[in-house]
Amino acid sequence: MRLAAAWQQDDGGYRIGVLEARPGHGDGNGNAPPLRALHMLEIPTRAHGLCPLSDGSIVAASRRPGDWLVRWWPGTGRDPLWQWSDGSRSFNGHVIASPDGRRLYATETDADTGRSLIVVRDVEQLEPLQEWPTQGIDAHELLWDRRTLADDTPTLIVANGGVPTAPETGRVKRALDTMDSSVVRLHGQTGDLLGQWRLQDQRLSLRHMAWNAPGTVLGIALQAEHGDPDERQAAPVLALFDGSTLRPAEAASSAPSGGLRGYGGSIAATPEGWAVSCPRAQGIALFGPQGEWQRLVPLREVCALAVRGTALWAAGQDHSLEDARSARARIHPHAPALSGARIDNHWYTAGGGPTRTVEPFSER
Repeated sequence: MRLAAAWQQDDGGYRIGVLEARPGHGDGNGNAPPLRALHMLEIPTRAHGLCPLSDGSIVAASRRPGDWLVRWWPGTGRDPLWQWSDGSRSFNGHVIASPDGRRLYATETDADTGRSLIVVRDVEQLEPLQEWPTQGIDAHELLWDRRTLADDTPTLIVANGGVPTAPETGRVKRALDTMDSSVVRLHGQTGDLLGQWRLQDQRLSLRHMAWNAPGTVLGIALQAEHGDPDERQAAPVLALFDGSTLRPAEAASSAPSGGLRGYGGSIAATPEGWAVSCPRAQGIALFGPQGEWQRLVPLREVCALAVRGTALWAAGQDHSLEDARSARARIHPHAPALSGARIDNHWYTAGGGPTRTVEPFSER
């Protein structure tokens, strides 16, 4: 089991790398061999989303506002390929590959206007080829729609976080009463807007996304920006999008005292529904397929989630859980090289991106 991940070392330095675990092994008490770093690359600042490619290389995007993008071939002698921002654009932390693997699509921000863009880049040199507006600000994760247009043209789904910031102050939030978060569908070849959806609650920021197995419902992790602390802590952390309707899942009224703190760090689809990591609530929130609240699985500083087969893997501060949904979850302590490391929001099964089910749908 290999996972591409980004993390911060206990000395303050940043890394991306390939982590390795041995699934299915244990001592009978839930303990399993350590999660260890197989390959590591030192990076200048914090990374966020990664994109494993079919040739074994990994593309990593720097955290918003970020000024670098890198393509790295772990376990080889090949030098990493870096692309640095010229100051007119900043990276927003997420990048994906085209279905044929020849292009990269990254969410970026125009430094002058603050508007968000999809920048299409050549995978070989990382040079920009095209750019399209996302019809919003603070664009974050982007995914291919699991359905295509009637002529088989792919479409993109983009989450506009909608939180106003300024280039000179980085991620400092301002004027939250003007928040405008949305999910948009864009034409995969032209960037034309095909649809845009918003939640009724303006203070819920749409950020990270995952498809269910059939590709019919998109789960979206939410981050609340309410001014009232009680309202923020009780806010939902999950929204569901079925292609025509966007709605919040029920708030976790039966969650531990303090709720889920209004913060969804990452999201994964499970065989039973959805998992949302809630690091401020110190656990993984589990929901049914329609967003029905189930329970909270405790894990300190949990954020990164990945699904392999039916097993949910979750990274905490000093150990990770294999099959985190199960009462038989195995604990993988972090090996010495990862001692004190803080794994970022996301990790991905290495060896190629997720498969994409292609089904036609009507343009909305």
